[in-house]
This record gives sequence, structure tokens and C-alpha cells, in this order.
Amino acid sequence: MAPALLDVANWSTWAVCAVMKVPQVAAVLAARSARGLSVGSLVLELAGFLVFLKYQIYYGYPLQTYLEYPILIAQDVILFLFILHFSGNMKQALLYTVIFVGGWYMLTLQKWIIDLAMNLCTLISAASKFAQLRCLWQTKDSGQASALTWSMSAYTCATRILTTLMTTNDLIVLIRFIIMLILNIWVTATILNYRKMKKTD
Repeated sequence: MAPALLDVANWSTWAVCAVMKVPQVAAVLAARSARGLSVGSLVLELAGFLVFLKYQIYYGYPLQTYLEYPILIAQDVILFLFILHFSGNMKQALLYTVIFVGGWYMLTLQKWIIDLAMNLCTLISAASKFAQLRCLWQTKDSGQASALTWSMSAYTCATRILTTLMTTNDLIVLIRFIIMLILNIWVTATILNYRKMKKTD
């Protein structure tokens, strides 16, 4: 039963992650606008994803426990480029690329660096969710923010809580997914709330 449950959790996580950012990218492209989306949130999310992926690789965790992260990073990069394009800031793309690539290599120069980065990873990822929440609260408008994308993020956090308990049982990773689950649900609820308010106006 347990191996079958683990397989279902892993496969469903990969399937959801393969299309997670598609609704968000589609919304931005359709509107040709990044209104309601926080660049800071996306930068922090990307940083959190890169640290988490590097940590899992460094400690040799099973591939199936983090296979979705390269997919998510690729989708975030595409979304990020569209946001920069529609906000007229494409010149910043090169600077961000240098920072992220340099950071990726620096993470494993020493064991203490990757361990410290992973401990900060939860704070970084939580900050990305709060940056998006702040953007929503300030504008009181969900804009092009996709509730479907955020709800899929919540689902993958829930499945990763399960797979972490069944495989590595890494407490740092587990705490990260629990916090991310709560925050993803919060962002989803906020987007839906502002969308509902807009319809009733």
C-alpha cells in the first residue's frame, strides 16, 4: 500500500508541476500585462527553488523526491521573462541571470553554505508568498494572478509532505513544505476573494 501511495503522490506531483505555471503564463500573455503579479515574489521563489534543488542534489536524495524542481524553475524563468517584457524591464534579465548562475555555483563551495542556505530557504520561499500577498493587498485586485496556479502549488506541497514522511524524513524539508502549503492556500484564497469582490462591484 505504502509504495503505491508513494508512486501516486510522486506521479501526481510531477504531472501537476509540468503544467503548474501554464495558467499564469496564459493569463499574462492574454492580457499582455503582468498586473497583480509581484516581480519580487517570483525572484524569491526562484531563489528558493534553486537552493532546494541544489540541497537535494548535494545530499544525494532520491531523484523522485525533487524531479519537479527543474520543471518549475524552467517555467518560472519563462514567466519571469514575460513579466519583465510586459513591464518594460527586459534589460534586467542579464543581471538576474548572472546572480542566479553565480549563486548556484557558490552554494556548494562549502558544506556549511548549502546547509545555511537550506535553513534560510524556507524564509526565502515564505517571503516570496508574502511579497505576492502584499502586492494583492496593495492593489486590492487579483489582476492576472492565477488562482489555479497557486492551488496547484498547494497540492504539490501537500503531496511532498507525504513523500518526505515516507522517504527522507528530513525535518527541515518537512517544515518548509508545511509552511508553503499554508501560504499557498492563503494566496489562493486572497486571489479568489478579490476576484469575487470585483464581480460583485
